Amino acid sequence: MGCWRGPSTVLACLLLLHPLPSPACPAACRCSSGEADCSKHALREVPQSLSANTSTLWLGYNFITVLGPQSFPPLPGLLLLSLPHNHLGLIHSQALVGLGALQELDLSNNYLTALTPETFLPLTSLATLNLGSNRLGELDPGVLHALPQLQALLLQDNPWVCSCGILPLWHWLSHNREKVREKSLLLCRVPEHLNKYPIMAFRNESFSQCQETSLSAQHYITFLIIGPFSFMASIFFCTFVGSIIVIYHNLRRESHFWRRPRICRGR
Repeated sequence: MGCWRGPSTVLACLLLLHPLPSPACPAACRCSSGEADCSKHALREVPQSLSANTSTLWLGYNFITVLGPQSFPPLPGLLLLSLPHNHLGLIHSQALVGLGALQELDLSNNYLTALTPETFLPLTSLATLNLGSNRLGELDPGVLHALPQLQALLLQDNPWVCSCGILPLWHWLSHNREKVREKSLLLCRVPEHLNKYPIMAFRNESFSQCQETSLSAQHYITFLIIGPFSFMASIFFCTFVGSIIVIYHNLRRESHFWRRPRICRGR
């Protein structure tokens, strides 16, 4: 096939002979139209050669155990991140930095036991969070407060500990019932007498004993401040009083000595 002369035709021929490079796609992934499917490849970490234009990333059914502070390459346009059925047990507080556009995050069917609010602070656009089928016994409601756009939350099939520690989470769930999905599967695991009891069925009176005996964080801080201060003040007071008593006794002894009658011997 020949090429006609002229600037436009020459450029067209050059493009045919040397096509523009396609966006980066890791060898373990299948990529098309901003979507990268890296699932079911026994990956132990997030591929670093992903295109910055990736909007959907599938990483399910791998062996990723930890998300560290630099686990993800720059993905400013990522909208959906799916990480189910890995061996994920730890997410660093800086792991999701740079994913501010993310709208849906699936962390279900992993080994997560605890989450911190700092981890989710970068996700200001997140609308759907799936934490189902993990090993969560409690969840700091600060995690949920850090997600201002959250519309759908899945927490089912976790070993929830229905003691006083779950009260803050229950408060959040009670005030955001419309955001909680699969409510019927949100069940207590322990204590034994509450096994399989639905968390959403609790009422205020269920936590009456907790509310009577629990102390707020402000109370603990007050005790921590007043306790050492009182101890130091008592030591200072005792030292001061003791010094006054010693000085008093010394002065009294000296005054008694000078007042003692003297015996003069005649020559």
